[in-house]
Amino acid sequence: MSGGKEQQAARPRWTQTWLGGARAAGADLGRPGERLGLPESGSGAVASYGRRLLALFIDWALSTLVASGLASALDWSAPQRSLWTLVIFGVQAWLLTATIGTTIGKRLCGIRVVRLDGRPVGFIMGFARSLLLVLVVPALIWDRDYRGMHDRASGTAVVNM
Repeated sequence: MSGGKEQQAARPRWTQTWLGGARAAGADLGRPGERLGLPESGSGAVASYGRRLLALFIDWALSTLVASGLASALDWSAPQRSLWTLVIFGVQAWLLTATIGTTIGKRLCGIRVVRLDGRPVGFIMGFARSLLLVLVVPALIWDRDYRGMHDRASGTAVVNM
């Protein structure tokens, strides 16, 4: 009788596997970036959620600052300022990612956007990525390589510098 209880104790409860995700259930998903041929750590490794989120907040804060300055100068209403904050965020993300592979926030956090085929991000893929980013929902759906739908659609990944 005690053998059955010991065996039961060795296995995780169904709530632990469900709440802990696929890894808790024993699935080996590999490390983030492994499928993409990216290194495990250091330069070129997949950037962490924390760095990406901090970079996003920095870029949004800078966009808000610019929009607030324009709103004061041009006497915009609060809804206009909010819309222009989003537009400024999208345009700066597009142009900076397309030309230098990083935004101000990403640069401060030590991360950059790279295309998986090794080519520069460019204006077309940068635009597609930024458009999906400002739609928010695609950026919230991640895969096991920490790539949102905006990264998958543009063939990019966010990596450490």
